[in-house]
Amino acid sequence: MNISYNWLKRYIDTDLPAEKVAEILTDIGLEVEGFEKIETVKGGLAGVVVGEVLTSADHPDSDHLHITTVDVGAVEPLQIVCGAPNCRAGLKVLCATVGAVLYPDGGDEEFKIKRSKIRGVESLGMLCAEDELGIGASHDGIMELPADAPVGMTAKEYLHIEDDYLIEIGLTPNRVDAASHIGVARDLAAYLKSRGENVAMKLPDVSAFAPDDHSLEVKIRVENPEAAPRYVGVTVKGCKIAPSPEWMQNCLRAAGINPKNNLVDITNFVLFELGQPLHAFDADKIEGREVVVRTCAEGTPFVTLDGVERKLTDKDLMICSAERPMCIAGVFGGLDSGISDTTTDVFIESAYFNPVWVRKTAKRFGLNTDSSFRFERGIDPNMQVYAAKRAALLMKELAGGTIASDITDIYPAPIGDFVFDLSLARVDALIGKQIPETVVRTIIAALEVKILAEKDGVLTVSVPPYRVDVQREADLIEDILRIYGYNNVEIPVQVRSTLSYAPKPDRNKLMNLAADFLTANGFTEIMSNSLTKAAYYEGLQSYPAEHCVRILNPLSADLNVMRQTLLFNMLEAVELNANRRNGDLCLYEFGNCYFYDESKRTEENRLAAYSEQYRLAIAVTGVSTPQSWNAKPEKASFFTLRAVAEKLLRRFGIDIYSLKTETLQTDLFSEGLTLSLNGKELLQIGSVAAKIRRQADVKQDVYYLEMNFDTLVKSTKKNRIVAEELSKFPEVKRDLALLVDKQVTFSALRDVAFVAERKLLKSVSLFDVYEGDKLPEGKKSYALSFILEDKTRTLDDKTIERVMSNLTRQFEERCGAQVRA
Repeated sequence: MNISYNWLKRYIDTDLPAEKVAEILTDIGLEVEGFEKIETVKGGLAGVVVGEVLTSADHPDSDHLHITTVDVGAVEPLQIVCGAPNCRAGLKVLCATVGAVLYPDGGDEEFKIKRSKIRGVESLGMLCAEDELGIGASHDGIMELPADAPVGMTAKEYLHIEDDYLIEIGLTPNRVDAASHIGVARDLAAYLKSRGENVAMKLPDVSAFAPDDHSLEVKIRVENPEAAPRYVGVTVKGCKIAPSPEWMQNCLRAAGINPKNNLVDITNFVLFELGQPLHAFDADKIEGREVVVRTCAEGTPFVTLDGVERKLTDKDLMICSAERPMCIAGVFGGLDSGISDTTTDVFIESAYFNPVWVRKTAKRFGLNTDSSFRFERGIDPNMQVYAAKRAALLMKELAGGTIASDITDIYPAPIGDFVFDLSLARVDALIGKQIPETVVRTIIAALEVKILAEKDGVLTVSVPPYRVDVQREADLIEDILRIYGYNNVEIPVQVRSTLSYAPKPDRNKLMNLAADFLTANGFTEIMSNSLTKAAYYEGLQSYPAEHCVRILNPLSADLNVMRQTLLFNMLEAVELNANRRNGDLCLYEFGNCYFYDESKRTEENRLAAYSEQYRLAIAVTGVSTPQSWNAKPEKASFFTLRAVAEKLLRRFGIDIYSLKTETLQTDLFSEGLTLSLNGKELLQIGSVAAKIRRQADVKQDVYYLEMNFDTLVKSTKKNRIVAEELSKFPEVKRDLALLVDKQVTFSALRDVAFVAERKLLKSVSLFDVYEGDKLPEGKKSYALSFILEDKTRTLDDKTIERVMSNLTRQFEERCGAQVRA
């Protein structure tokens, strides 16, 4: 919402500078998002003054230049060389002195006046024509002023040039009362009155309104009073289309509206002045001299002002003549009923339309206009008659029309004030500061709120209906605080609060921890619909179709069940990206999965058949390491995903070696593992089966993990943080290469190692696995690294050799291992 500072001062008598006004508006909730100075004449004619030509002589070296002396009110006259044909002694002129900057023709290119020599004669300024000053188009000669123009007066003062300031307000949806200059002035006046200043609002006077005759009566009939609670109309005849006066054009430009002609500009001017949308009809185009406010039959065609034909519904309120629709009420005018270049007689509509009706119609047609913006939010239901009179008088003044009818006001059920109780104690409680009662009453009065009654510190108040956002006690207290000033409520030195205990473990906190970890490692979070299609689960053994939670009224066949797994959502995301040449993906998603098991239903608890689990899904596909100057591209694999899973579990403090790992046989994975923690399945991980990928039209390999996140969260409850002093004695590293049977796992070797050496063995890691032709059939080679440490002394070779010999013997005896040379 753009507010012109000069326009605003028409309605409130204040000497506050524009910067201070902007500051106050922000303090009282009308946040200023932009502040810009607007110069009526670019540069403001700084350095240009009224001068008098004392002498004018021909230049000895030119047949058209003159050497003049000009009195500009300084100690000495200025010598100026001028080439204008009308230059002569005794002429009053506008003189640009040295240093002045002009913008000829009002353009962006500046022209700076300098001390110069013209044909050998020094010139200390310039006598200006209209176009050189940027205030006109004439270049016939220097601009001649009346003989009484005071010498030395600045051009800005003499020409009454006023700069303006554009204040851009970020209007919140609830403050439609401030969507006009009058509304903003009202709020500014309330602030100043609350500070003890005697400020009064100055509304334009419409007391001169009176019909000149009754030669153009238009009958009005409202068939839908619910949609149009109030409808006002008046006619003006004999208008002459012409450009608006400069003052009105300047006002409209400041508001962001391009002037069109006097009649259209008047309706726009009143809109931004009062906040009351108006519509001007060409009265000659109203068939039957009757305006009917009604709905039309479903599918009725209507061509709007933009030339688009729209099909009406029976829920769209229309302004019609006796024969046809002319305007979508409160939203958009019709192509054939508005003001045109041939219009002379005008019917002015000033109405209050039901906000719900206007909002639904505007949304239906995708139209958003200045009128619909205000009607949708609720305008002042008491402004219609005043606005109609204001517009009619302006048309009489600026278009030469005559008022040709009385005001017709159809208002069967007047909208009353909002009446409720306000507790003074509640004011202090909500604001958090004890405001003197006299201050509260002053602010209430400044807000035009009436006190109807009071008893025991409770006021019964009446709020004007234009304040649609103040309908209860809390709303009025907010308004009181707004005018009192948020900055006037001191920050207390003490904070009193009730401790809020978060659940432990906190799932949301841990979910954010996991998301941060995955995002930091290059994964992207996706969010998908919990609804999916039942076809995914047909024939599945791992997630049978009969366990799907079905939707009674599905939107489509693709959204008819609740998901049992996040896998199919993940594959849909992979397919979508891969088809757009973005096949290298690292994705994750949090979400609920839903299950139905008829066998769990009981008469006492019919909902026992339904359950849900919160899960985390992670997938990698395509290239995991992109090609660069020092690295070859590396495709994602099962181990890429497993490494991420292990790092994530370690991040939650879980010992990955305490997990029980088993081979997973499922129709979802071609190869897979399941990891269990404390006897409960924690996650499944593997390569997605080709059959499942084909269902989602995914051609590339996808490695997928799905975790029961609630199980992970519960496991963190037992985690304890243990801190110990760093050992000052060095660690020792030794390696062993072992030949073992293929069924022997690293986990089994690790367990044997820690049983064999509990005191000095710190860690065991696997750094190489080999299977090939050079090994006996059924065998594989593991290369293990052992870290030994004694926290009390430095390990010697004898001790190290003893530990390694013991480990070797245990591997041979318990795992059938052989040490490779």
